[in-house]
Amino acid sequence: MISSKRSSSFKRAIANGQRALPRDGLLDETGLGFYKRFVRYVAYEILPCEMDRRWYFYQHRTCPPPVFMAVVTLTQIIVFLCYGARLNKWVLQTYHPEYMKSPLVYHPGHRARAWRFLTYMFMHVGLEQLGFNALLQLMIGIPLEMVHGILRISFLYLAGVLAEHMENSVSRSLRFRLLADRQPCRLGKLPSGPSAIPGAFSSRFLPSPPGSLTVSITDMRAPLVGGSGGVYALCSAHLANVVMNWAGMRCPYKLLRMVLALVCMSSEVGRAVWLRFSPPLPSSGPQPSFMAHLAGAIVGISMGLTILRSYEENLQDQCSWWVVLLSYATFLVFAIFWNIFAYDLLGAQIPPPP
Repeated sequence: MISSKRSSSFKRAIANGQRALPRDGLLDETGLGFYKRFVRYVAYEILPCEMDRRWYFYQHRTCPPPVFMAVVTLTQIIVFLCYGARLNKWVLQTYHPEYMKSPLVYHPGHRARAWRFLTYMFMHVGLEQLGFNALLQLMIGIPLEMVHGILRISFLYLAGVLAEHMENSVSRSLRFRLLADRQPCRLGKLPSGPSAIPGAFSSRFLPSPPGSLTVSITDMRAPLVGGSGGVYALCSAHLANVVMNWAGMRCPYKLLRMVLALVCMSSEVGRAVWLRFSPPLPSSGPQPSFMAHLAGAIVGISMGLTILRSYEENLQDQCSWWVVLLSYATFLVFAIFWNIFAYDLLGAQIPPPP
């Protein structure tokens, strides 16, 4: 499924004389058109080995084009414009009560509607989140798709989106279980009755100052919007690949760009945390969770790094790929069963869906 057009290692093919590439460096090429210069730029941005860059440059074909990231970005923009025009709100859209009623938004009360596990990536908190995600998808996602193909990059992006939901669901339930276990110690007796563990504790159960337990309660009730899981999967995979092949990367100002990328990504995480726990506007329910960034980064560093390091070979020929894929599949199955049974077994009370 994830195999590329390269059926065997082109390094061995070149060594056997089956493929011959010009000996001149790519930077010495003259008379190139705009598109070929862009292809050369992408080769130096993405690939760490000179042989890989030369092979990609001379064998690159315009068909199929990198349509996945372009289609996803365009769909996200269209959805945002439609809801913005309908609600007459372009910033912090999630504070509008009608916005959370969208059939695309994931809500814990709508877990049975399986399409929401993916479609929430088309919804965004507002113009600021959409702009950040769209910019990274176009600047990083399209070059990655040009080099590694639509199958690999779409799989990585959607894996980050699914992991965003799995990480958020499992963490909410685990921390709710921790809170339920700690409650008897604070009260001196076991809780009983249907209202013993409410969805949001009052001040007689917990102190009013915010803390880790208060945060865990609010996370348990949070919906999900935005494609940050997929975006951070792509970005973290690319940054990790650059760091591991630092000497071979020939992109200009790579240290400065690495620092700027980390600062921007960290700022986006900070903004999401701030909106989650210190909402600037009154809202009718919990604001979307910020777990997307962490889950996407984990997928990118594990699965994504394996994909990006395997430009010249098929993934199914590598043991590390099957280990990562099996781990992800196991986690996916566990998260599905957790969502089916854990809420009832733990007695978790979630807010009614909008």
